[in-house]
Amino acid sequence: MKIFSTLYRYALEWSRHPRAPWFLGVLSFTESSFFPIPPDVMLAPMCLANPRRAWWFAFLTMATSVLGGVFGYIIGLYAFSAIEPFLRESQYWPSYQVAVQWFQKWGFSAVFVAGFSPIPYKVFTIAAGAMSMTFAPFVLASAIGRGARFFLVAGLMAWGGARMETALHRYVDRIGWVTVALVAVYILARQ
Repeated sequence: MKIFSTLYRYALEWSRHPRAPWFLGVLSFTESSFFPIPPDVMLAPMCLANPRRAWWFAFLTMATSVLGGVFGYIIGLYAFSAIEPFLRESQYWPSYQVAVQWFQKWGFSAVFVAGFSPIPYKVFTIAAGAMSMTFAPFVLASAIGRGARFFLVAGLMAWGGARMETALHRYVDRIGWVTVALVAVYILARQ
């Protein structure tokens, strides 16, 4: 299934636009609470095109992603009953149920893992609010998880150059699914 490569192509187009940093910020914010396209696929080509600004792009992505996560938390805290029917009918309901189980077992670690991995982070932000997770640890776990992920992407692109971008484009679907599988193995091993 080529989900990741299709999204990657669209994000590549956005990354070349003169207002790309604004698009990156908006994409990062919305992906953390409701939008399905991950910001990595826009961050990577932007860092490749301008390696000297890679760390700034990573910081921008992390900061707006955490702000979007706070928005998701607020949705879960104050409006979960309004979105629950939609969530139950969506593809995210099973992920939401997993998120609830993770919060019951691991709390902070659940947010960190969701922030770093390709697991739908938005589901965890909403679940954190719905379960009234303490706000400061939620923000800290989000910042650490999202920061580690986005600074890693920026660093690899700045260091690897065009070869890294070509490899990423060729293997983005495999990398995405392997990461999902590794997270699933991690979860099963912790039970």
